[in-house]
Amino acid sequence: MLILGIETSCDETGIALFDSERGLLAHALHSQIAMHEEYGGVVPELASRDHIRRVLPLIRRVMHQAGAALTDIDAVAYTQGPGLAGALLVGSSVANALAFTLGIPALGIHHLEGHLLSPLLAGNPPRFPFVALLVSGGHTQLMRVAAVGNYELLGETVDDAAGEAFDKTAHLLVLGYPGGPALAQLAGEGRADKYKLPRPMLEQMHKTGNLDFSFSGLKTAVLLLVRKEAPDTAARADVAASFQEAIVDVLVAKSLYALEQTGLNQLVVAGGVGANRRLRQRLDREATEQGYTVFYPEFEFCTDNGAMIALAGALRLGAGIGANTPEALRMQGSVSPTPDSAARTYAFTVKPRWDLSTSV
Repeated sequence: MLILGIETSCDETGIALFDSERGLLAHALHSQIAMHEEYGGVVPELASRDHIRRVLPLIRRVMHQAGAALTDIDAVAYTQGPGLAGALLVGSSVANALAFTLGIPALGIHHLEGHLLSPLLAGNPPRFPFVALLVSGGHTQLMRVAAVGNYELLGETVDDAAGEAFDKTAHLLVLGYPGGPALAQLAGEGRADKYKLPRPMLEQMHKTGNLDFSFSGLKTAVLLLVRKEAPDTAARADVAASFQEAIVDVLVAKSLYALEQTGLNQLVVAGGVGANRRLRQRLDREATEQGYTVFYPEFEFCTDNGAMIALAGALRLGAGIGANTPEALRMQGSVSPTPDSAARTYAFTVKPRWDLSTSV
């Protein structure tokens, strides 16, 4: 099956073409960072308008790169949520219009499911079941993944996610937008043991087994530290390194505890924060010491992209889940559609807030 993937959940337009037998054929990505940098963060209306300008040219580029025609596509997978409502509507409307025109299935994909499955694009993918640490934007979650579409939430953030804490702390250190990568780079120049910062909810984990996360207190501790120390450039690097180490300590400890509690030996780390080199270094070392294996997506697939959406669509179709158009059901061998049913089933909605465990 040849699957076109469309990702427009926030500030990146991602398009990809994935073949269930040959793998990823082509992909393209346009980032809006330069546009939003002037405002210090994502402006939803500007994001939506930019997706409108980019999505069709990127589709044409990917089809050309792959040497394929639109009529070769067997299904269109698109990000249905969570994300910015206006941005999601752009990708959803294009995907369903294209699918209706071609008479092929359209599959709404959960954005975090795309991230969770993205390590399967690598040359050495994990096998089901595994534990997944999702650290993407406003999400920090631990999931037990039994199969495609079978996800059990083990723990999640109760306030700021790790990515949000990185960005807000970067703002406190006047590092610009986007702040996370800049903070990680600055942390490489500092001393992680210079300042003692809290490790939120680690004590509760050891007492009760709680795998939830909380990073708002850590962010506040950095705010108070910056106000007290008024750090110069050298001290800012120490603050950044101390902050990053606190985040990494929590993510590593809870990930390894989740593996212990579930009895599984594979950990998947996905999402933008999953590209953090200090996190990877610590996880690789400590997981290996305890007999676990850690899998990551390629660096280019850590941030939002169309490849992960196309892959998730292919895996869902292959598993017989996730699309209810007559064409998809016929492909799954489970329906004989009525003549006018196709038009009715291409109606769509977006889900700016969407629990991954209910996405089947």
